[in-house]
Amino acid sequence: MVNQKTPSQHNSTLYISPMMTRKQELFITPPNPQQQQQPPPHFFETPGSNRSSFFSLSKDSTRITEPLTPVEKLRLWRHDALMQHHYTTAEFIGDKILTLTNDPNDAFWLAQVYFQSGNYLRAKNLLISKPEFEKNVGCRYLAGYCLIKLELWSDALDLIGENNPFTKDDNYQVRSIDGGIKLEASMCYLRGLIYANQNNFDRAKDCYKEAVLIDVKCFEAFDELISNNLMTPAEEWEFISNLNYRDADDNEELIKLLYTTRLSKYLNVDKFNEAEHILKEEYELGENSDILLSRADFFYIQCNFDSCLSICEKILAYDQYNFNIIPNYLSCLYELGGKNKLFLMAHQLAENHPTNPITWLAIGTYYLSINKVIEARKFFSKATLLNPNFGQAWIGFAHTFAAEGEHEQAISAYAFAARLFPGTHLPNLFLGMQHLQMNNLNLAEEYLSASYQICNSDPLLLNELGVIHFHKLQFDRAELFFQEALDAAKYLNSDSKTWISIHSNLGHVFRRNGEPFKALDCFNQVLKISNRNNDANILAAMGLIYLKLGKVFKSIDVLHDALAISPGDPIATDLLKRALDANKDNGAVFIQEVGANVRPDDTFKSPLTGKMRLKEDNVDTLARDLKKGEESSDEDEDVMDIESD
Repeated sequence: MVNQKTPSQHNSTLYISPMMTRKQELFITPPNPQQQQQPPPHFFETPGSNRSSFFSLSKDSTRITEPLTPVEKLRLWRHDALMQHHYTTAEFIGDKILTLTNDPNDAFWLAQVYFQSGNYLRAKNLLISKPEFEKNVGCRYLAGYCLIKLELWSDALDLIGENNPFTKDDNYQVRSIDGGIKLEASMCYLRGLIYANQNNFDRAKDCYKEAVLIDVKCFEAFDELISNNLMTPAEEWEFISNLNYRDADDNEELIKLLYTTRLSKYLNVDKFNEAEHILKEEYELGENSDILLSRADFFYIQCNFDSCLSICEKILAYDQYNFNIIPNYLSCLYELGGKNKLFLMAHQLAENHPTNPITWLAIGTYYLSINKVIEARKFFSKATLLNPNFGQAWIGFAHTFAAEGEHEQAISAYAFAARLFPGTHLPNLFLGMQHLQMNNLNLAEEYLSASYQICNSDPLLLNELGVIHFHKLQFDRAELFFQEALDAAKYLNSDSKTWISIHSNLGHVFRRNGEPFKALDCFNQVLKISNRNNDANILAAMGLIYLKLGKVFKSIDVLHDALAISPGDPIATDLLKRALDANKDNGAVFIQEVGANVRPDDTFKSPLTGKMRLKEDNVDTLARDLKKGEESSDEDEDVMDIESD
C-alpha cells in the first residue's frame, strides 16, 4: 500500500485530506465557461445532485489522469461519509482502512469520526496507541483536543507541551503550502485554552497571540483574545499591526479590515469607521452579522442603548440564536427596562439551549430586572459553573451582591471578573463604585483611575470620578468631570439613570460651590427630562436652596411636595421645620415694625421680594416692586416656566 505524506507543523489537515493525495489540479479553480468550453470538474457541482459532494470517479474526467487505488477509493468514501455525518459508515470504513495501511493519517481520520461522535476517550486512546501515531503532529493535536474536551487539563498540557516546541525554528513567516491553518498555530490555540481553564490568563494570552502570529487564519485564537478582552485597547491595535496577512493569500485586505472591526472601540474610532465603510461599500458586507455586531459594540460603549438594541434586534431577526450578540441584547434590555423581552428571550433559550451558559445569563438578567436578587444570583452562579471563564456572568453575579449592599462579596466577584477581562474598564469601574459606597475614597479613586486609563468616554465612569472629587470638596474638578460626563452622555436617552444622575450631581456641586441659580437650573432640568416630579431628594435640595435665598414660601411648597412623595424623609422634614420657623419669625418681626395692632392675618409675604406686606397695600406694593426690579423676579419666572413644562 502507498502511504500518505506525513504533515509537518507548517501544514494543515488539508495536506492529509483525501482530496490532496491526488494531483493538485483537483483544486484548481474551474475555467470560465465563456473562455473555455470544457465543463468544470464534477466535484464543484451543486450539492444535491446525484454525485458525491466532493468529486466524481467518472472515467471521462480530464483532470484525473491516474486511476485511484482501492484504498484511495475507500478513503474518499470514508471522508464523504464523515462530511455527510454518516458516522457509522465512516467508522466502519475507516477502521478497515487503518487495518490495511497502519498509516498515522488514517488513524487521524478515524479518530475524527470518534471525535465528532462525542467519543473523545476512544479517539484519544486510538491516537496514542502506537508511537508512530503519537509522533504525528496531526494525531498529537487531535489527542490533545480530546483531553481538553474531557477537561483533563494537565494531561492535555503534558501531551501538547507547555511551550511551543517549534519556536526555535523561527519559522513564523513560513507559509502553509496547502492554504489551510497551520497545525502549529492550532496547537498554540489549544495550549491557550488549557491555560485559560487553569486560570493562568497571562500564559493563555501569550499562547493565543503566538497562534495568530504563526497563522493569521487562526481566528479561534484571535477571537479568544478580543472577545475576552485579554489585551488593553492599545495592545490590541499594536498587535494587529504586527500580523502577517500574507497567510490569507488573496484576501489580505479583507482579513485585516475584518479584524480591525473587532478591536476595542475605545481607541482609533476613525480607523474603525474607515474599515467599516470599506467593508460595506467595496465588499458589500454591510448587512453581515459580524459587521453589524461591531457597530452594536460601538454604540454600547457609548451607552447609546437605544441604537445598540435596534441593531441587536436586526441581527436576531435574521439569526435568532446568534450567541455573540445576545450579551449586548440582554444588557440593553436591562438598561432600558425591557422586562417582557427579557422574559421571552430567557424562556426561548431555556427551551432550546438548556446547557448553554448564555441561557442562564439571560434568566439571571431577567430576575435582576424585576428585583428578585436571590433568584438572579442562583442563575448567574449556574452560568459560571457551566463556563468558569464567563466574564458577563461573573459581573451579573457581583451585581446581585451590590444590589443588597454586600460590598465585600461584590468586590470579590468584580475582582475575579477584572482578571478575566483586563482589557475592559467595567470591572474596575464597579470595584471603584463599591469602594466609594464603603467610603474608601482612596481605593475608589485608584480603581476608577485605572478604569479611566482604558476608557475616558464612559459617562457613568466620569460621573463617579466627579462624585469622588465632590466628596473630597474639590468642587472645581468635580464640575469638570460632570461637564465631561454630560458631553459623553449626549447619546443617552432622556430617561437614562446615568443622564439624570449627572444633572443631579452637577446641581449639588453648584449648590455647594455657592452658585444657587445654576443649581436650580440643573435640578429643574432633572425634573423636566425625567418626566417625573417625584424625586424627593431633588425637591429637598431645591427647598434648601430656596430657603437660603430667603424664598421661604417657595421652599415650603417644594418641601411639602418632597414629603408627599417620601413622608418619612428626615432631611425634607427638618428643612420644612426650619422653613416654617423662618416664615413665623419673619411675620413676627414685620408685625413689630408696622405696629402692635396689626394681626398676622392682615399680612402676606410678597412672592416677588420675599418681604412681608400688608394685605391692603398689596397691589401698590407689587407695582412698585416690579418697577424697582427687586429680588429679580425673572428668576422666579424661569423656574415657574420649567416647572409648568
